[in-house]
Amino acid sequence: MDILQEIVAHKREELELLCAKKPSLREALLQSNTGIIAEFKRRSPSKGWIKEEGRADIIPLSYQKNGAAALSILTDEKYFGGKDEFIRMARQSGVTLPVLYKNFVINEAQLYAAALCGASAVLLIAACLSKQECKTLLHKAHDLGLEVLLEMHGEKELEYAELEPDLCGINNRNLGSFVTDVQNSFRLAELLPKEAVKVSESGISNPQTIRDLRSVGFQGFLIGETFMKTPDPGQALNDFISHLTR
Repeated sequence: MDILQEIVAHKREELELLCAKKPSLREALLQSNTGIIAEFKRRSPSKGWIKEEGRADIIPLSYQKNGAAALSILTDEKYFGGKDEFIRMARQSGVTLPVLYKNFVINEAQLYAAALCGASAVLLIAACLSKQECKTLLHKAHDLGLEVLLEMHGEKELEYAELEPDLCGINNRNLGSFVTDVQNSFRLAELLPKEAVKVSESGISNPQTIRDLRSVGFQGFLIGETFMKTPDPGQALNDFISHLTR
């Protein structure tokens, strides 16, 4: 085998890995007794750096070892201190859980980026997209083997759930003011389709909140700052789950 043949043979192996079916975020939440999507989030626009030294080859794997049902990794660089590379680093460190590509996706090029770095699912935010744009991106994501967590915040956006995403998210944080109110999830829960896999996002810092959210139909709970602001996010997750499952 000459060098070119060797390179192409290895390239085929890489592409097989890229196109292989990714672990399902939806199924992971349905099968989990906690439903926690632990988030790797180094920075926030409202609070600045949360953990500037946080390493993507350490913290996501620690989340996995400490009981997360799935992971969310911020990839926006300017406002959240993230990179696409962080998902690749997490995978290379041994992460096998479903990984959500957390960014402000407005173009299908970002979907290719998510697939290339090893994500299982992408976040689409209703507030960033027209319903038609969202529909187009959702279908393209599915073509690339990615699931979609569709995030909504208010009643006006709930019509986007008609697009039948894999998961419906309710963001408790207003993306304009960044004010957080978990009551938003309770308020909107009954207005979502009954069959939807529901995810409550942001502002969850107490295990009792998860118990209460489960009682109104939520199966997933995205938590970032609660863990990331501690010295050891993985251990913080472990402690949280211990209180939750008592």
